[in-house]
Amino acid sequence: MAELKIIEHENLQNIIAVLVGTRPGIIKMSPLIKELKRRQINFFVIHAGQHYSYNMDKIMFEQIKIDQPKYILKNTKKYKLHGAQTAEMLKGIEKILIEEKPKILLVCGDANFNFAGALAARKLGIMVGHVESGLRSNDWKMPEEHNRVMIDHISEYLFTPTEENKNNLLKDNVKGKIYVTGNIIVDSVFENLKIALSENNILNKFKLDKKKYILITIHREENVDNYENINNILKGLNLICEKYKEYKFIFPIHPRTLHRITLFKIKNLIKIKNLRVIKPIGYLEFLNLLNNSKIVITDSGGVQEEACILKIPCVTVRNNTERPETVEIGANILSGTKSNNLLKSVGIMMDINIKWENPYGDGTTSKKIVNILINEVLN
Repeated sequence: MAELKIIEHENLQNIIAVLVGTRPGIIKMSPLIKELKRRQINFFVIHAGQHYSYNMDKIMFEQIKIDQPKYILKNTKKYKLHGAQTAEMLKGIEKILIEEKPKILLVCGDANFNFAGALAARKLGIMVGHVESGLRSNDWKMPEEHNRVMIDHISEYLFTPTEENKNNLLKDNVKGKIYVTGNIIVDSVFENLKIALSENNILNKFKLDKKKYILITIHREENVDNYENINNILKGLNLICEKYKEYKFIFPIHPRTLHRITLFKIKNLIKIKNLRVIKPIGYLEFLNLLNNSKIVITDSGGVQEEACILKIPCVTVRNNTERPETVEIGANILSGTKSNNLLKSVGIMMDINIKWENPYGDGTTSKKIVNILINEVLN
């Protein structure tokens, strides 16, 4: 593989705005933020506050070793409905962009804050760069699918993880320039795993042995807000824990998931001897847990990617995925939410031959994106 040429940049007149809004958003954009800083490019960070918690987010910035954002929208968390939340972020981001006048706004992913930021920039005539573009689940019921499609169509620069993502954009007839840069999550996993393994000891904390436990994360709206789905998922976990008694199961439970389980009065289904439900944990702790697990059961898009990169077999509790390459190479299986299908899928992945190659690149995505920005935007 040819060595990546790093383009240095000394022009501090052009400003780049970087938008984050959730903890996964911070994680994914952290390598890009570090690369912009390393090359002394004039940029600033906006935290749109979609999931903002002062203590948790402040600590996360410190843990992954990036500066605190210049701007934080603090009213976003008051709004729960998608429309109201997006409108509040749109209003706040627009005000900041008018004041700062950046040349381009960079967003990553498909959360509401990314769409709000992209739309605010578009209406002001500011260019938009979409990191992690071209993903498609083809499930129009998913709010994330609406967002990612709309962001792609109003972006000047589209940075895709894979050739398949590029093909999705070509099929959609987007107007912006498309670049296959690899997935920035690879940069983030490589960088942050080193920190995680050196600075935290979560396995000892929960008395876990490497490869002797199964990690669980369930949080998606279509799963936890639907009684039948969450009930079936929990029944499936019950069956899995019963079959694999020699393994421990650890479940950092999302506040939304806990709230729905309590609301639906099905909390008793997760009182299983070898299943430990814990409070949400930090990213570095989670990365350490994931890296040492036997398999992971999840409905998270990001965890599908991280597991694939770390060569941890993944069972995705969904009927579709915007990361189909993980399924195609054998790193991931879609179980749906039915309990027996979940049990069967876990059985398949417990015995899988871990021989897949990482489809997301070599961990130089942030460098490639900055090179493109210097050549195309800042000159």
